Amino acid sequence: MMFYEKVKESADFIRERIYKIPSTGVILGSGLGSLVDKMEDKIIIPYKEIPNFPQSSVAGHAGNLVIGRMGKEIIIAMQGRFHFYEGFTMKEVTYPIYVMKLLGVKNLIVTNACGGINRAFVPGDLMLLTDYINMLGNNPLIGENDERLGVRFPDMSEAYSLELLAKAEETAKALGIAYQKGVYAIFSGPCYETAAEIRAYERLGADAIGMSTVPETIVANYLGMKVLGIACITNMATGIAREKHTHEEVVRIANESSSKLCAWVEELLLDWDAE
Repeated sequence: MMFYEKVKESADFIRERIYKIPSTGVILGSGLGSLVDKMEDKIIIPYKEIPNFPQSSVAGHAGNLVIGRMGKEIIIAMQGRFHFYEGFTMKEVTYPIYVMKLLGVKNLIVTNACGGINRAFVPGDLMLLTDYINMLGNNPLIGENDERLGVRFPDMSEAYSLELLAKAEETAKALGIAYQKGVYAIFSGPCYETAAEIRAYERLGADAIGMSTVPETIVANYLGMKVLGIACITNMATGIAREKHTHEEVVRIANESSSKLCAWVEELLLDWDAE
């Protein structure tokens, strides 16, 4: 079966089980899955039930697709994402974004837990993504292009929508939520970065570093979606932090910041325009 047909089969399976077409997709990073608690009229579909869908094995990722209402918007949320370091191909990492597109999703909110490089940041900070640096040596769009999905050479000059960024800033200010803004760099993982690598990323202009988000951002732009990225700074990066890194600590800090992030996204969606 060709890639497009696989995606269509997944989308058709989901469409038969939901009551309304979602307009906004949300990807929930480590420890940030509690946003689904705010959704109403929820339908939960485990990834393992969806034809052709990958399955995550990372702690802090539930592995469910949740469709429900938030404000006036119908949301499709990924409670757990797929990472390159798990052994997934780039097409598998980004597969759900293609499915969302065929379901009718127009906007994508992508969240993550990541390390801070900018020395003005502290663990627990939320950062709006303004741009990314892809240092994977790989790209999810490599391979044969299907014009039904997007153009061969998509533009990335506004990887994160300026319109959605402005709305997110306006909402944060109204709620009194402090936030940072910066450039997110991707590192393949699964080991954490060395101090030398962090010095290199810092010189390249990265404010934060993580192991996700960029592939989904690339594919969403390719598919014509507007993207908003919000990162939770769960630790300072190697060489800046005084402690050694653990995934448990990352999830703990993400959980602590989750309520703030959820309030931000929930309020944002109350006045959301998916056109």
